[in-house]
Amino acid sequence: MTGAGTIAAMTQAALVLVSYGSRGIIEFPDGTQTDCNYRRSVGRPICGDRVTVESTGEETAMVTGILPRDNEFARADARQRKQVIAANLDQVFIVIASEPEPSKDLLERYLVAVHSLEIKPVVVVNKFELMAHGGVPEGALSRLDAYRKLGYDVVTASCKGEPGIESLRPLLRGNISILVGQSGVGKSSLANALIPDLDLQTGALSRVTGKGVHTTTTTIMYSLPSGGKLVDSPGVWEYGLWDLDPGELERGFREFAPYPRHCKFRNCRHAGEPDCAVTTAVANGEILEWRYESYRRLLTQAG
Repeated sequence: MTGAGTIAAMTQAALVLVSYGSRGIIEFPDGTQTDCNYRRSVGRPICGDRVTVESTGEETAMVTGILPRDNEFARADARQRKQVIAANLDQVFIVIASEPEPSKDLLERYLVAVHSLEIKPVVVVNKFELMAHGGVPEGALSRLDAYRKLGYDVVTASCKGEPGIESLRPLLRGNISILVGQSGVGKSSLANALIPDLDLQTGALSRVTGKGVHTTTTTIMYSLPSGGKLVDSPGVWEYGLWDLDPGELERGFREFAPYPRHCKFRNCRHAGEPDCAVTTAVANGEILEWRYESYRRLLTQAG
């Protein structure tokens, strides 16, 4: 029983749309959005977290717990520590483009990260109109068919011409997805094209907090018109991996899977050890040499 003049607190489940400092914006199952504070003992939720919220209806909602996460998307900070930026995703859309051209191993780093986090990757080649009228692509952009043969979904998109963005819509429908990629690859243009009321949603979030929402520096979740959610993350000039052990790195190269159990040594790193089944598969053409070389470079960087 509550005392005279008090209102009983109600506990509800909610979804974190954006998180900053000790506060955030949450969405309840009925679509209502409100700002909230985080109870100090809870820690800091991130975009995509499912949380429990206590509210009296008169005060700012208080997040009282973070429900178990299905997965996390992360990248490395300046010290190569794992920095989680979003949670509970169905898929990661890795956006690349001919301008800026992907650096060596950029796509492999993303794919390794997504595999280690057990989330589905989708490769999106944006600004495809530039490739259609440009020269012969190099690097990752010249190997799109090879990625498809490895079992990856690879789709092309353009916000300025053919093929447009229609190939993305069925993949996004009903899912929680995140757009990631280098600065300048057109993630914001894709988000604007996929979410016609993006400015309205951003404005609504700003009104909830009474302050601006910095879309270029903050990970934010939006609602898609066809159902599902799309998370837009800040671009980075170079995506870095946190400290991964050799086994995690190996699992990021899905075509390696049948071979390690046939290596002579159980802890084989596939880096010149005798009787290594992976290097034998490379020599026999069963594993693409450029993929193996990328693995070796990432292994060296991991230390």
